[in-house]
Amino acid sequence: MKKRMYKIEEGKKLCGVCGGIAEYFDWDPGIVRIIWALMSFWGPGLIVYIIAAIVLPNKSEVV
Repeated sequence: MKKRMYKIEEGKKLCGVCGGIAEYFDWDPGIVRIIWALMSFWGPGLIVYIIAAIVLPNKSEVV
């Protein structure tokens, strides 16, 4: 089965993007959130997050 990236609905903090990325790569969601926060301060992290929140489907739509 092909892995798909999605947003999570349970345990999300804002839109569920970081949680979905953490599940896709099998990482801890806290680490992904820290990396994303650092990207937002010193790069295009906020814009990429907003785009991902719009583009990525919810987990219930994928599964």
